[in-house]
Amino acid sequence: MNYPSIAHVLGTLLLFIAATMLFPLAVALLYGEGDSIAFLISIALTAATGAPVWWGFRKNRDLTIRDGVFIVSFGWILVSSVSALPFIIHGSIPSFTDAFFEMMSGYTTTGASILDDIEALPHGLLFWRSMTHLIGGMGFIMVTIILLPLLGIGGMQLYKAEADPGQVITGEKFLPRVKEAAMWLWGIYLGMIMLQSLLLWGFGMPLFDSLCHAFGTVSTSGYSTKNASLGHYDNAWFDWITIIFMFLGGMTFMLHYHLLKKNWDPLKENTELRWYIGFVLFFAISATLILSLVGGHESPLDAARHATFQVVSILTTTGFTTTDYELWPAAAQMIIIACCFIGACAGSTTSGIKVVHYEIISKYLYANGRKFLQPLAVIPVRINGRTIEQPVISLAVTYFIVNIFMIVIGGMVMTLTDGMDIASAMSAIVASLFNIGPGFGAVGPSHNFSDISTFGKWFLTFNMLTGRLEMFSVLVMFYPSFWKE
Repeated sequence: MNYPSIAHVLGTLLLFIAATMLFPLAVALLYGEGDSIAFLISIALTAATGAPVWWGFRKNRDLTIRDGVFIVSFGWILVSSVSALPFIIHGSIPSFTDAFFEMMSGYTTTGASILDDIEALPHGLLFWRSMTHLIGGMGFIMVTIILLPLLGIGGMQLYKAEADPGQVITGEKFLPRVKEAAMWLWGIYLGMIMLQSLLLWGFGMPLFDSLCHAFGTVSTSGYSTKNASLGHYDNAWFDWITIIFMFLGGMTFMLHYHLLKKNWDPLKENTELRWYIGFVLFFAISATLILSLVGGHESPLDAARHATFQVVSILTTTGFTTTDYELWPAAAQMIIIACCFIGACAGSTTSGIKVVHYEIISKYLYANGRKFLQPLAVIPVRINGRTIEQPVISLAVTYFIVNIFMIVIGGMVMTLTDGMDIASAMSAIVASLFNIGPGFGAVGPSHNFSDISTFGKWFLTFNMLTGRLEMFSVLVMFYPSFWKE
């Protein structure tokens, strides 16, 4: 492994985080709530650590894919660690374990929290907490990809390591040059955030809250500035605006690019998008009917609003809530559980198993069923009009199986080490591995992760990172062959 080049990139990441802390520092100075000192010290420590490493290892050579995998995995850990400093220094989250959990949850767009009173945090720390979604939603490695050519390091290796396997499966290419692709992606991403912020502000939400909630919506993350999440406002306009942008965040960002270019053919050809829309409509309509007919306490409009919001929120792994869905009828709760196991589109800011894997596996099962009846028939599995090769189908099946395996093993670990009931233990793993945030039982929408043991929190942060990096980028480092030449 090229350790000098790895150190140079990690030093770059530290300088980047130090620079981004200037934004919450400005917010802290604006509100004057006593958290500015914590940011000044954190910026100084982070920059003082990153600058010598960046400068001392500036002479380097190109990275290999092995280097890229290591940087992507360890980079999240390093950045989460230094990002926890403002909370520790200020005293809002004095425990390093809790502060690291909160930051890893933010960067991996999980949205799970250990805070019992979010509204007690000063505005600067609240803004920094939400900014982790802004950075993590698109992937802070993408920023490095833009900067690496200027530093003399090729960024393609990092892009491959960060890339979603589902995006590889679709056979789509965004743009031929990674730097140009990253700039377009960030432009679309920030544009959507600003548009949602303005809409929420225009309909009456305070500007600070509008911006923080937009960070958590487009990045499909879920940190709110309120203890009751979006349910604090009980505002239909806020809910429907958030639904729209959660849905857009769950789409492949390549499609947003084509929309801007007024190129409609990719939207017509994209079969995953049709499956995604189908899942949303089916689950939202089903939940609405259950709440209206069985729940008995919802008007049709309120039932549609809350049902659609929770379906889109969980399906896109955002994790915002407007109501406690554990109080819903059992049939409606089963719909939410099903959404936990699906996810949205590949190439989006979401996590989870992803729609494209279900599409491939479903078509593969159908093809094998046809072959059972017609042994000589050749029935290809086609996505977006392209035939999918067998190795890619095997990858999709393997990815699905490994996810289920990790949920079962993880649930057993949480039950044995934390003494959680089975439902809460399994839900905690699903919420962490799929980066959803809230779950059921002890980690449901009316609870948080504060009562979990120190070991449990570290185990769940591992699951957050593994899920965010689509599993293989983390697990491959446990192979002895990874460390051999």
